[in-house]
Amino acid sequence: MALNEYKPQKLYYSIKEVAEMFGLNESTLRYWETEFPFLKPKTSGPAKIRQYQEKDIEQLRTIHNLVKVRGFKLAAAKKMINANRKGVDMKTEVLSRLIAVRDDLQALRKQLDYV
Repeated sequence: MALNEYKPQKLYYSIKEVAEMFGLNESTLRYWETEFPFLKPKTSGPAKIRQYQEKDIEQLRTIHNLVKVRGFKLAAAKKMINANRKGVDMKTEVLSRLIAVRDDLQALRKQLDYV
């Protein structure tokens, strides 16, 4: 049986882990939660500790792509997501795959340069 490489490693991620994934501050994530109503991580306990699931991370990936990678303002990103959510998600996924391919090719090039 083949190993599913896309299976999430964990069920829940802390805000610190998610912030590190995207190279953001925790306060930026909290702010995005107020700006994008669909982004609601699970909270637990009296301290309301945020627990991000894989679906939350995918939503963050879309927001990050629009705001940090493509340079949209928050209002424009919200408008774009509301107008065409499926199209934006597909573009984000394609961009993520292309970045992964680029990184793999760069690693291969470095290996070839050492030979």
